[in-house]
Amino acid sequence: MNKQRLHPDVVAVLEAKTASGAPAMETLPVDEARKLAFEGHQAVQAQPQLVARVDNLRIPGPDCDIPIRVYTPDCRTPLAAVVYYHGGGWVVCDLDTHEVLCRALANRAHAVVIAVDYRLAPENRFPAAVIDAYAALCWTAEHADRLHIDPRRMVVAGDSAGGNLSAVVSMMARDNNGPQIALQVLVYPVTNLAALDTPSYREFATDYNLTAAQMEWFRRNYLRRPEDALDPRASPLLAPDLKGLPPALVITAECDPLRDEGEAYAKRLEQAGVPVTMTRYAGMIHPFFTMTGAIGDSRKAIRQVGEAIRALP
Repeated sequence: MNKQRLHPDVVAVLEAKTASGAPAMETLPVDEARKLAFEGHQAVQAQPQLVARVDNLRIPGPDCDIPIRVYTPDCRTPLAAVVYYHGGGWVVCDLDTHEVLCRALANRAHAVVIAVDYRLAPENRFPAAVIDAYAALCWTAEHADRLHIDPRRMVVAGDSAGGNLSAVVSMMARDNNGPQIALQVLVYPVTNLAALDTPSYREFATDYNLTAAQMEWFRRNYLRRPEDALDPRASPLLAPDLKGLPPALVITAECDPLRDEGEAYAKRLEQAGVPVTMTRYAGMIHPFFTMTGAIGDSRKAIRQVGEAIRALP
């Protein structure tokens, strides 16, 4: 680990993790890995902010009901909607691990946040998460009045695997003529499961929280077969055409194996004529965005996302 590359907040987080003696996630059974992920998130999060209303719902999907959690700030006029897909490699994390983040985002963006508890692998492998993610987006658009949202200001957002799902549902919405998406927010997204071999993968393979071995474990648990990695619904960077997609805010972390593929996707979007704002947070690791209680740049990134959503016409 090169501490000179890292922000002091990050160094403190990594040193605390090392001191805890927590095992590598990929060495654990899935149930234990999920418990470890929850405990890890709890250790680095701020106190949850108050939101005017929080509702737990179950909505119909093509294959099963989908749990969602709706965070609604206090407002008399229809708000922007943020359909949020949590990270966790499609294997770990849930509505509870991202509770603090979603509350903060609802307040900062002054938007209704609809957090989606899509099915996890390996119990439900690709494309189950994709199916649930798109179904939740469609349900949100169809229930705009009930949710008190403005369907012209629909946002999809997510971190890591959730950033992947946000990119994928943006393509699905384009190809299916809706729902209309005003902005896609991709926070250190997974964009290419076919090749875990970028320079950032090699440079930050170990010692920077998310490891190459952990990503390999996620991929193995998520996909049904290796060739699924070539499907653009798993690897949006491999999509042949990115024209006509919604504007994008892409956030990456400097010391993250996923950095290069996230930035490569932003570049391809730009080349396709999509308006893109791309920000690399120096000295940050994966998943700094959710470390609201330990890393100042987490709160800075949430402010950036909130301001982008507030600026929607």
